[in-house]
Amino acid sequence: MRFFQQVTLLLARRFQGLRVRAVLALACVALMSACGGGGKAPSTGVERRALSADFLQRQAVNYSPYRTSNRDTETITKAQIEEDLRLVVRAGFGLIRLFSSDNMVSRQTLEVIRDQGLGLKVQLGVWIGTDETANQADIARGIVLANQFPAIVAAVSVGNEAMVSWSGHRITVDRMLGYIRQVRAAVPQPVTSDDNWAFFAGTDGADPRRIVDAIDYVAMHTYPIIDTKYALWDWRRSDASAGVRALAMMDGALAQARKDHDAVRAYLRKVGLGAMPVVIGETGWKAEVADGEVFRAHPVNQKMYLDRLRAWAAEGSASAPDKIFWFQAFDEPWKQGDDKWGLFDVSRKARYALQSLFPQAEWTAERYADVDAVFHKPFTVGSPVTAGRYKIMAEVAVSGEAAPATALTTLAWAGGSATATAVGAGDAIEGAQIVRITPGPADWGWGFAFALSADGLVAEDLSPFAAAGVLNVSIRTRYPGKLELGFMSGSNGDESAFLKLLALDPAANSYGYINDGQWHTLRIPLRDLTGERAFGMQVSVLDMAKVTQPLVIADRYASTGKSAGFSGNSNTIDIDAVFWTPN
Repeated sequence: MRFFQQVTLLLARRFQGLRVRAVLALACVALMSACGGGGKAPSTGVERRALSADFLQRQAVNYSPYRTSNRDTETITKAQIEEDLRLVVRAGFGLIRLFSSDNMVSRQTLEVIRDQGLGLKVQLGVWIGTDETANQADIARGIVLANQFPAIVAAVSVGNEAMVSWSGHRITVDRMLGYIRQVRAAVPQPVTSDDNWAFFAGTDGADPRRIVDAIDYVAMHTYPIIDTKYALWDWRRSDASAGVRALAMMDGALAQARKDHDAVRAYLRKVGLGAMPVVIGETGWKAEVADGEVFRAHPVNQKMYLDRLRAWAAEGSASAPDKIFWFQAFDEPWKQGDDKWGLFDVSRKARYALQSLFPQAEWTAERYADVDAVFHKPFTVGSPVTAGRYKIMAEVAVSGEAAPATALTTLAWAGGSATATAVGAGDAIEGAQIVRITPGPADWGWGFAFALSADGLVAEDLSPFAAAGVLNVSIRTRYPGKLELGFMSGSNGDESAFLKLLALDPAANSYGYINDGQWHTLRIPLRDLTGERAFGMQVSVLDMAKVTQPLVIADRYASTGKSAGFSGNSNTIDIDAVFWTPN
């Protein structure tokens, strides 16, 4: 699964229209030699190995057994693998994909399939990274497993997203070519390399020709839900009414997967390999928000995407893939923001997409219906605030000031916690009360916001403050080290989601900030705050016409220089008299 992408992929999506294969996929299966699946490749003399009916006719899913937040220290047992695989079989899958040829997962998985008579077939993986010694070790293991379990291993894939430009373990085409030839010379099964669609379409900066000349079938990946972070397709579908927007979004997701597939087909036709089998080795939809996929990730939307994929695969048309591997069978907490793809959660409970196949006792706790699908909801934004003061927290009124359009709500950042309490205080800077924040940090720190709404859909147009605005705040604390202060524009699911924070250093008396337990009034020019994308978005532009959180207080240890798990932060933070002024 991918962990990084770059904005260079924007250009890679510029394919328009459907590409039509030269020969129907079913005809290719039946007459592999006649339609190009067999015979010699133009430049290498490689005799193509046909994919078996077992491979082509079964429902397929990616499988990893990890259940904890630290894969490297986890021990996987045969009992756990057997539990998983029996669920996979009951869910209707007959073909699984493994990512490597390690002993703990892959060998044990193959042994369980054999010993328990589960009848599953496997696309065995060989993990390829930047470490040559590790690569050769997994190649050696993969060759042994493919030859030891020929009745189970239906195909072998060398490498996983290792050639695409944004890969975190990228290697050259030449190096991968050598690995593919090494493995293919030592095993009888069809061989491929799993990679992103853009690599196989030739739009990612590297020519895949030598790779496609050396493999038996293409295994491409496509992830429309991840591409929403790069604004590569109109997932919001604002042109559709709210009643059908979820349907329109999920139809658009399938259309995007089709475009990726068509782009790969077009490249293969261009190089004279139009009849080569094309498998989607990974695609899926998150069931829960894990990295900012609000209005997209949901169990019902996951089912909608799976249903559309299966209908596409069943077309038997020239524009359908030869096989689709769903990503993923089970959730994997160790992947953090890249988690929640599973058709089963980490407790091995069936999500909505599979619940018709399992008794209710084996479902996840939540109960859904098709109408619960999520979809994008637009912001509510008022007129530009042109007042001489925008009050966030102040009891004493000032003539001509403006207040938030809705009562502010307090939000702790996910993964950490913090609470705010109104405290009567005789020594308040103004009025009779202050707000006391009590941090509850996670390993990475904590964050706390004063927001216009809990769902992030209410925004204030504070663009008149953009040029020379000032954030005014009075603060009293003994909190150790730096403290971050700022605001946020946009929200989850919005490409303008932008966080502007400034790390105040008490040692440098930043803007008057001192952590000596006394009140200090700070005036911070908004232009001095450092901006960054929020919620994992990759396409973000600061838009002060959509300020959703006019005050944010945080301590992200990576930004303030504290070590992970920093524990000396039990001090409360008192704030009062908080407002924006245009200068």
